[in-house]
Amino acid sequence: MHKRLFIPGPVDVKEDVLEQMTKAIIGHRTKTASDLQRGISRKLQQLLYTEDQILLSTSSGSGLMEGAIRSCTRKRAAVFSSGYFGDLWYKMAISNNVEADLFKVPAGQVVRAELVDKVLSTGKYDLVTITHNETATGVTNPIEEIGEVLRKYPEVVWCLDGVSSVGGIKVEVDRLGIDLCIASTQKCLGLPPGMAIASISEKAVEAAKKVKYRGIYLDLLKIYECVEELDYQYHSTPNILLMYAMDYQLDKILEEGLEERFARHREMAEYVRRWAMEHFQLLPAKLEYASNTVTTIKNTRNIDIELLNARLGERGYQISNGYGDLRDKTFRIGHMADYTLEDVKGLLKNIDDILGLNKDIPYRRVI
Repeated sequence: MHKRLFIPGPVDVKEDVLEQMTKAIIGHRTKTASDLQRGISRKLQQLLYTEDQILLSTSSGSGLMEGAIRSCTRKRAAVFSSGYFGDLWYKMAISNNVEADLFKVPAGQVVRAELVDKVLSTGKYDLVTITHNETATGVTNPIEEIGEVLRKYPEVVWCLDGVSSVGGIKVEVDRLGIDLCIASTQKCLGLPPGMAIASISEKAVEAAKKVKYRGIYLDLLKIYECVEELDYQYHSTPNILLMYAMDYQLDKILEEGLEERFARHREMAEYVRRWAMEHFQLLPAKLEYASNTVTTIKNTRNIDIELLNARLGERGYQISNGYGDLRDKTFRIGHMADYTLEDVKGLLKNIDDILGLNKDIPYRRVI
Protein backbone atom coordinates (compact mmCIF):
# COMPACT_ATOMS: atom_id res chain seq x y z
CA MET A 1 0.00 0.00 0.00
CA HIS A 2 1.25 3.46 -0.87
CA LYS A 3 1.64 5.61 2.23
CA ARG A 4 0.88 9.30 2.21
CA LEU A 5 4.03 10.85 3.63
CA PHE A 6 3.29 13.40 6.35
CA ILE A 7 6.96 13.50 7.28
CA PRO A 8 9.53 16.32 7.01
CA GLY A 9 10.58 14.97 3.62
CA PRO A 10 10.74 13.35 1.21
CA VAL A 11 7.19 14.23 0.27
CA ASP A 12 4.56 12.72 -1.99
CA VAL A 13 5.01 13.76 -5.60
CA LYS A 14 2.09 14.27 -7.97
CA GLU A 15 1.77 11.79 -10.82
CA ASP A 16 1.92 14.46 -13.51
CA VAL A 17 5.21 15.69 -12.03
CA LEU A 18 6.68 12.17 -11.95
CA GLU A 19 5.65 11.66 -15.57
CA GLN A 20 8.06 14.42 -16.58
CA MET A 21 10.90 12.12 -15.58
CA THR A 22 9.99 9.65 -18.31
CA LYS A 23 11.16 11.98 -21.07
CA ALA A 24 14.12 11.06 -23.25
CA ILE A 25 17.61 11.75 -21.91
CA ILE A 26 19.44 14.62 -23.62
CA GLY A 27 23.11 15.45 -23.69
CA HIS A 28 24.08 17.71 -20.82
CA ARG A 29 26.37 19.75 -23.09
CA THR A 30 23.63 20.66 -25.55
CA LYS A 31 21.77 23.90 -26.12
CA THR A 32 18.58 22.11 -25.05
CA ALA A 33 20.16 21.36 -21.65
CA SER A 34 21.27 24.98 -21.31
CA ASP A 35 17.77 26.22 -22.13
CA LEU A 36 16.25 23.86 -19.56
CA GLN A 37 18.66 24.87 -16.83
CA ARG A 38 18.36 28.57 -17.62
CA GLY A 39 14.57 28.36 -17.41
CA ILE A 40 14.72 26.58 -14.05
CA SER A 41 17.08 29.23 -12.72
CA ARG A 42 14.81 32.08 -13.79
CA LYS A 43 11.85 30.47 -12.02
CA LEU A 44 13.87 29.80 -8.87
CA GLN A 45 14.91 33.44 -8.82
CA GLN A 46 11.22 34.33 -8.61
CA LEU A 47 10.66 31.81 -5.83
CA LEU A 48 13.62 33.16 -3.85
CA TYR A 49 12.95 36.83 -4.61
CA THR A 50 16.47 37.31 -5.91
CA GLU A 51 18.53 38.40 -8.87
CA ASP A 52 21.49 36.35 -7.67
CA GLN A 53 22.75 33.48 -9.78
CA ILE A 54 21.22 30.07 -9.11
CA LEU A 55 23.37 26.96 -8.67
CA LEU A 56 22.04 23.43 -9.10
CA SER A 57 23.76 20.37 -7.69
CA THR A 58 23.01 16.68 -8.17
CA SER A 59 23.16 16.05 -4.42
CA SER A 60 20.97 16.53 -1.39
CA GLY A 61 20.79 19.93 0.28
CA SER A 62 23.54 18.76 2.61
CA GLY A 63 25.90 18.72 -0.36
CA LEU A 64 25.58 22.44 -1.00
CA MET A 65 25.67 23.14 2.73
CA GLU A 66 29.04 21.43 2.94
CA GLY A 67 30.17 23.16 -0.25
CA ALA A 68 29.15 26.55 1.13
CA ILE A 69 30.98 26.38 4.44
CA ARG A 70 34.08 24.94 2.78
CA SER A 71 34.09 27.25 -0.23
CA CYS A 72 33.35 30.58 1.46
CA THR A 73 34.93 30.55 4.93
CA ARG A 74 38.16 32.54 4.69
CA LYS A 75 38.86 32.93 8.40
CA ARG A 76 36.33 31.33 10.76
CA ALA A 77 32.66 30.33 10.65
CA ALA A 78 30.05 31.05 13.33
CA VAL A 79 27.53 28.19 13.25
CA PHE A 80 24.23 28.89 15.00
CA SER A 81 22.15 25.85 15.82
CA SER A 82 18.64 25.26 17.09
CA GLY A 83 18.77 21.51 16.52
CA TYR A 84 20.30 18.57 14.68
CA PHE A 85 20.66 20.23 11.29
CA GLY A 86 22.33 23.29 12.74
CA ASP A 87 24.80 20.96 14.44
CA LEU A 88 25.36 19.23 11.10
CA TRP A 89 26.78 22.38 9.53
CA TYR A 90 29.35 22.54 12.35
CA LYS A 91 30.30 18.88 11.82
CA MET A 92 30.76 19.62 8.12
CA ALA A 93 33.10 22.50 8.90
CA ILE A 94 35.26 20.50 11.29
CA SER A 95 35.40 17.52 8.91
CA ASN A 96 36.65 19.82 6.14
CA ASN A 97 39.30 21.44 8.33
CA VAL A 98 37.36 24.72 8.36
CA GLU A 99 37.78 26.76 11.53
CA ALA A 100 34.37 27.10 13.19
CA ASP A 101 32.57 27.60 16.49
CA LEU A 102 29.15 26.25 17.42
CA PHE A 103 26.55 28.42 19.17
CA LYS A 104 23.67 26.18 20.18
CA VAL A 105 20.32 27.07 21.75
CA PRO A 106 18.15 24.59 23.70
CA ALA A 107 15.61 22.41 21.88
CA GLY A 108 12.45 24.41 21.19
CA GLN A 109 14.24 27.76 21.29
CA VAL A 110 15.29 29.92 18.34
CA VAL A 111 18.51 31.72 17.51
CA ARG A 112 17.94 35.28 18.61
CA ALA A 113 19.36 38.24 16.71
CA GLU A 114 21.00 39.44 19.93
CA LEU A 115 23.10 36.28 20.09
CA VAL A 116 24.23 36.71 16.49
CA ASP A 117 25.16 40.33 17.17
CA LYS A 118 27.13 39.40 20.30
CA VAL A 119 29.10 36.73 18.46
CA LEU A 120 29.86 38.83 15.38
CA SER A 121 30.88 41.83 17.44
CA THR A 122 34.04 39.92 18.39
CA GLY A 123 35.31 40.32 14.82
CA LYS A 124 36.45 36.68 14.73
CA TYR A 125 34.08 35.48 12.03
CA ASP A 126 33.65 36.04 8.30
CA LEU A 127 30.84 33.53 7.69
CA VAL A 128 27.58 32.77 9.51
CA THR A 129 25.30 29.76 9.08
CA ILE A 130 21.65 29.78 10.11
CA THR A 131 19.14 26.95 9.77
CA HIS A 132 15.97 28.75 8.76
CA ASN A 133 13.58 25.93 9.59
CA GLU A 134 14.81 23.22 11.96
CA THR A 135 12.90 20.03 11.20
CA ALA A 136 14.15 18.23 14.32
CA THR A 137 12.56 20.72 16.70
CA GLY A 138 9.92 22.30 14.48
CA VAL A 139 11.11 25.87 14.99
CA THR A 140 11.63 28.62 12.42
CA ASN A 141 14.44 31.01 13.21
CA PRO A 142 13.68 34.77 12.94
CA ILE A 143 15.63 35.62 9.82
CA GLU A 144 14.06 39.08 9.54
CA GLU A 145 15.65 40.10 12.86
CA ILE A 146 18.88 38.27 12.11
CA GLY A 147 19.08 39.99 8.74
CA GLU A 148 18.90 43.39 10.43
CA VAL A 149 21.89 42.48 12.59
CA LEU A 150 23.91 41.17 9.67
CA ARG A 151 23.59 44.50 7.89
CA LYS A 152 26.03 45.79 10.51
CA TYR A 153 28.64 43.28 9.32
CA PRO A 154 28.88 43.67 5.53
CA GLU A 155 32.07 41.59 5.32
CA VAL A 156 30.34 38.50 6.75
CA VAL A 157 28.93 35.91 4.31
CA TRP A 158 25.47 34.75 5.39
CA CYS A 159 24.59 31.13 4.58
CA LEU A 160 20.98 30.08 5.11
CA ASP A 161 19.77 26.48 5.21
CA GLY A 162 16.35 26.84 3.60
CA VAL A 163 16.02 23.13 2.83
CA SER A 164 12.69 22.69 4.63
CA SER A 165 11.35 26.21 4.16
CA VAL A 166 11.92 27.34 0.57
CA GLY A 167 8.65 26.87 -1.30
CA GLY A 168 6.58 26.74 1.89
CA ILE A 169 7.73 29.79 3.86
CA LYS A 170 8.59 33.09 2.24
CA VAL A 171 12.33 33.75 1.95
CA GLU A 172 13.23 37.09 0.35
CA VAL A 173 16.89 36.60 -0.42
CA ASP A 174 17.80 40.02 -1.80
CA ARG A 175 15.84 42.09 0.71
CA LEU A 176 17.29 40.17 3.65
CA GLY A 177 20.83 40.16 2.27
CA ILE A 178 21.28 36.38 2.24
CA ASP A 179 24.47 35.42 0.40
CA LEU A 180 23.80 31.69 0.02
CA CYS A 181 20.27 30.32 0.32
CA ILE A 182 20.25 26.54 0.03
CA ALA A 183 17.26 24.31 -0.63
CA SER A 184 16.55 20.85 -2.03
CA THR A 185 13.92 19.24 -4.16
CA GLN A 186 12.26 16.71 -1.85
CA LYS A 187 10.51 18.98 0.63
CA CYS A 188 8.34 22.05 0.02
CA LEU A 189 8.99 22.01 -3.72
CA GLY A 190 7.10 18.72 -4.04
CA LEU A 191 9.72 16.87 -6.09
CA PRO A 192 11.66 13.63 -5.69
CA PRO A 193 14.99 13.69 -3.82
CA GLY A 194 18.16 14.16 -5.81
CA MET A 195 18.99 17.82 -6.37
CA ALA A 196 20.05 20.80 -4.29
CA ILE A 197 19.54 24.46 -5.11
CA ALA A 198 21.35 27.59 -4.01
CA SER A 199 21.33 31.27 -4.76
CA ILE A 200 24.80 32.81 -4.55
CA SER A 201 25.64 36.49 -4.16
CA GLU A 202 28.63 38.30 -5.62
CA LYS A 203 29.96 38.68 -2.08
CA ALA A 204 29.98 34.90 -1.66
CA VAL A 205 31.67 34.49 -5.04
CA GLU A 206 34.41 36.94 -4.11
CA ALA A 207 34.86 35.21 -0.74
CA ALA A 208 35.28 31.83 -2.46
CA LYS A 209 38.02 33.25 -4.68
CA LYS A 210 40.10 33.81 -1.54
CA VAL A 211 39.75 30.22 -0.31
CA LYS A 212 42.50 27.93 -1.58
CA TYR A 213 41.08 24.47 -0.82
CA ARG A 214 37.46 24.28 -1.93
CA GLY A 215 37.34 20.66 -3.09
CA ILE A 216 36.12 19.74 -6.57
CA TYR A 217 32.59 18.40 -6.85
CA LEU A 218 31.08 20.84 -4.35
CA ASP A 219 33.33 23.80 -5.15
CA LEU A 220 30.75 26.57 -5.37
CA LEU A 221 33.09 28.87 -7.27
CA LYS A 222 33.65 26.20 -9.92
CA ILE A 223 29.90 25.58 -10.23
CA TYR A 224 29.27 29.33 -10.51
CA GLU A 225 31.96 29.83 -13.14
CA CYS A 226 30.62 26.96 -15.24
CA VAL A 227 27.12 28.43 -15.19
CA GLU A 228 28.50 31.82 -16.20
CA GLU A 229 31.00 30.63 -18.82
CA LEU A 230 29.26 27.54 -20.24
CA ASP A 231 25.78 29.06 -20.61
CA TYR A 232 23.99 27.32 -17.73
CA GLN A 233 25.91 24.10 -17.85
CA TYR A 234 27.71 22.29 -15.04
CA HIS A 235 31.14 20.78 -14.47
CA SER A 236 29.60 17.38 -13.68
CA THR A 237 26.69 15.49 -15.21
CA PRO A 238 23.42 16.81 -13.72
CA ASN A 239 20.18 14.95 -13.08
CA ILE A 240 18.45 15.91 -16.31
CA LEU A 241 15.29 13.88 -15.63
CA LEU A 242 14.74 15.55 -12.28
CA MET A 243 15.34 18.90 -13.97
CA TYR A 244 12.44 18.16 -16.33
CA ALA A 245 10.23 17.58 -13.29
CA MET A 246 11.55 20.68 -11.55
CA ASP A 247 10.91 22.88 -14.55
CA TYR A 248 7.32 21.61 -14.74
CA GLN A 249 6.66 21.81 -10.99
CA LEU A 250 8.01 25.35 -10.73
CA ASP A 251 5.48 26.40 -13.36
CA LYS A 252 2.74 24.89 -11.17
CA ILE A 253 4.09 26.63 -8.07
CA LEU A 254 4.16 30.01 -9.79
CA GLU A 255 0.69 29.38 -11.24
CA GLU A 256 -0.67 28.72 -7.75
CA GLY A 257 0.84 32.03 -6.64
CA LEU A 258 3.63 32.35 -4.11
CA GLU A 259 1.60 34.20 -1.50
CA GLU A 260 -1.21 31.70 -1.91
CA ARG A 261 1.22 28.83 -1.49
CA PHE A 262 2.70 30.29 1.69
CA ALA A 263 -0.81 30.91 3.05
CA ARG A 264 -1.78 27.28 2.36
CA HIS A 265 1.22 26.05 4.32
CA ARG A 266 0.37 28.40 7.17
CA GLU A 267 -3.25 27.19 7.22
CA MET A 268 -2.20 23.55 7.46
CA ALA A 269 0.31 24.35 10.20
CA GLU A 270 -2.20 26.28 12.29
CA TYR A 271 -4.67 23.39 12.14
CA VAL A 272 -2.04 20.84 13.22
CA ARG A 273 -0.84 23.11 16.02
CA ARG A 274 -4.35 23.51 17.39
CA TRP A 275 -4.77 19.74 17.36
CA ALA A 276 -1.38 19.23 19.02
CA MET A 277 -2.10 21.74 21.79
CA GLU A 278 -5.46 20.11 22.49
CA HIS A 279 -4.11 16.58 22.85
CA PHE A 280 -0.35 16.91 23.48
CA GLN A 281 2.12 19.83 23.70
CA LEU A 282 4.24 21.59 21.12
CA LEU A 283 8.01 21.35 21.43
CA PRO A 284 8.65 24.98 20.34
CA ALA A 285 8.89 27.10 23.47
CA LYS A 286 6.63 29.77 22.00
CA LEU A 287 3.88 29.52 19.41
CA GLU A 288 5.54 32.26 17.38
CA TYR A 289 8.56 29.99 16.90
CA ALA A 290 6.55 27.13 15.38
CA SER A 291 7.26 26.08 11.81
CA ASN A 292 4.70 26.28 9.02
CA THR A 293 6.09 23.19 7.28
CA VAL A 294 6.60 20.66 10.09
CA THR A 295 5.13 20.43 13.60
CA THR A 296 7.16 18.77 16.36
CA ILE A 297 4.94 17.49 19.17
CA LYS A 298 5.93 16.39 22.67
CA ASN A 299 4.91 12.82 23.43
CA THR A 300 3.17 13.81 26.67
CA ARG A 301 0.89 10.73 26.53
CA ASN A 302 3.86 8.37 26.27
CA ILE A 303 2.41 6.61 23.27
CA ASP A 304 4.34 4.02 21.28
CA ILE A 305 5.13 6.15 18.24
CA GLU A 306 6.44 3.27 16.17
CA LEU A 307 3.27 1.31 16.76
CA LEU A 308 1.15 4.37 15.96
CA ASN A 309 3.01 4.65 12.66
CA ALA A 310 2.41 0.97 11.98
CA ARG A 311 -1.32 1.44 12.55
CA LEU A 312 -1.30 4.54 10.38
CA GLY A 313 0.53 2.59 7.70
CA GLU A 314 -2.36 0.13 7.56
CA ARG A 315 -4.54 3.12 6.69
CA GLY A 316 -2.13 4.57 4.13
CA TYR A 317 -0.40 7.26 6.21
CA GLN A 318 3.03 7.87 7.70
CA ILE A 319 4.35 10.43 10.19
CA SER A 320 7.82 10.75 11.74
CA ASN A 321 9.28 9.86 15.09
CA GLY A 322 11.44 12.43 16.84
CA TYR A 323 14.92 12.99 15.46
CA GLY A 324 18.16 12.15 17.25
CA ASP A 325 17.93 12.75 20.99
CA LEU A 326 14.24 13.59 20.60
CA ARG A 327 13.30 10.13 19.34
CA ASP A 328 10.22 8.77 21.16
CA LYS A 329 10.11 11.97 23.22
CA THR A 330 8.50 13.75 20.29
CA PHE A 331 6.85 12.96 16.97
CA ARG A 332 6.64 15.09 13.87
CA ILE A 333 3.96 15.83 11.31
CA GLY A 334 5.07 17.32 8.01
CA HIS A 335 2.61 19.51 6.10
CA MET A 336 4.31 20.79 3.02
CA ALA A 337 4.52 20.77 -0.77
CA ASP A 338 1.18 19.99 -2.44
CA TYR A 339 -0.87 18.87 0.55
CA THR A 340 -4.03 20.74 1.47
CA LEU A 341 -5.94 21.37 4.68
CA GLU A 342 -8.32 18.53 3.80
CA ASP A 343 -5.37 16.14 3.54
CA VAL A 344 -4.16 17.18 6.99
CA LYS A 345 -7.63 16.75 8.46
CA GLY A 346 -7.77 13.23 7.05
CA LEU A 347 -4.48 12.32 8.75
CA LEU A 348 -5.46 13.75 12.13
CA LYS A 349 -8.88 12.09 12.00
CA ASN A 350 -7.12 8.74 11.65
CA ILE A 351 -4.74 9.49 14.52
CA ASP A 352 -7.73 10.47 16.67
CA ASP A 353 -9.40 7.20 15.84
CA ILE A 354 -6.33 5.05 16.54
CA LEU A 355 -5.58 6.77 19.85
CA GLY A 356 -9.19 7.11 20.91
CA LEU A 357 -8.92 10.90 21.13
CA ASN A 358 -12.50 11.60 20.02
CA LYS A 359 -14.34 13.65 22.64
CA ASP A 360 -16.97 10.98 23.17
CA ILE A 361 -14.35 8.29 23.77
CA PRO A 362 -12.15 8.56 26.87
CA TYR A 363 -8.45 8.34 26.06
CA ARG A 364 -7.30 4.77 26.23
CA ARG A 365 -3.74 3.69 25.72
CA VAL A 366 -4.48 1.44 22.77
CA ILE A 367 -0.85 1.60 21.70
